Amino acid sequence: MHDDLYDRDALAWSERQAELLRRVARGERVNEVDWDHVVEEIEDVGLSQLNAVHSYLRQMLAHLLELYGWPDSDAREHWRNELATFQVDAIARYAPSMRQRIDLPRTYELAQRQIAPMRRGDHAGLPALASCPVTLDQLLTASVEGLETAFSGNDSSVEAQA
Repeated sequence: MHDDLYDRDALAWSERQAELLRRVARGERVNEVDWDHVVEEIEDVGLSQLNAVHSYLRQMLAHLLELYGWPDSDAREHWRNELATFQVDAIARYAPSMRQRIDLPRTYELAQRQIAPMRRGDHAGLPALASCPVTLDQLLTASVEGLETAFSGNDSSVEAQA
């Protein structure tokens, strides 16, 4: 059943559907549940979390690329701070079921595209590494310093934080 309230007022629709689902959970027979949209919204919650983690990982990789590409930039501390913030946000939203859905090479490619037009002073920075030099586990657990070392030295043996 289509409920045009869904299109007009998502907050009112969600509150109404929650009320109806609570009644169903109590064993009441309810016919007004907007099942199609409820199912769609439940799926969207998971996808939203996955997209947020992708975004945080891409931002982390972009800052690692900046740190690598402009080793003498005055913005390095800012990039490190941002990297730490994005890592905390990624960790907060990451769930193990996302692992198989995260395409790190694609995320790295997007980070490269994000910083490609950047210039610092008169130079465009060092060329980016051809493939992502860090793993998902490293992005989620290594210190900022460890990530920077692994990235700039292409050292894949960086240890995760305890």
